[in-house]
Amino acid sequence: MESSKEIDYRAPEDPVLCIKDCDFFGSAATMNMCSKCQKEMILLKQEHAKLAAASSKDVIRRSSSSDESELALAGAAVASADLASQISQVKSREGLKKCTACRKGVGLTGFSCKCGDLFCAIYHYSDKHNCPFDYRSTGQNVIAKANPIIVVEKLNKI
Repeated sequence: MESSKEIDYRAPEDPVLCIKDCDFFGSAATMNMCSKCQKEMILLKQEHAKLAAASSKDVIRRSSSSDESELALAGAAVASADLASQISQVKSREGLKKCTACRKGVGLTGFSCKCGDLFCAIYHYSDKHNCPFDYRSTGQNVIAKANPIIVVEKLNKI
């Protein structure tokens, strides 16, 4: 009887790391990406579609002849490709978190300075990394805004 019932058992697949090197596991259903990277890719495609549609509408409105509109549509496609490469470069730079002074990897423990740089625990004080930010004038401006000069008008004597 058991031979008539054939049950299809599949061996579990080996886990596959995400193709975007984010140290999470992906699956074939998500094109070997983790769920976070897949969502980012979908959002990025939607943004490109919106930008392409908006730029093509503007180009079609501006151009009067069909030859000009075809050239403009081709230019819009090239511009959207350039935008995609710029976005991917910015995202890759955000992932690298290193101390500006010693280039040590800081990860989540990095300190952001008011000068705009990221530092490790050793260099996060302004005197340790020769911070160009002017704390004195900033403090004076904050105090001046918090304490405005109040001038009272003279009262009339009765």
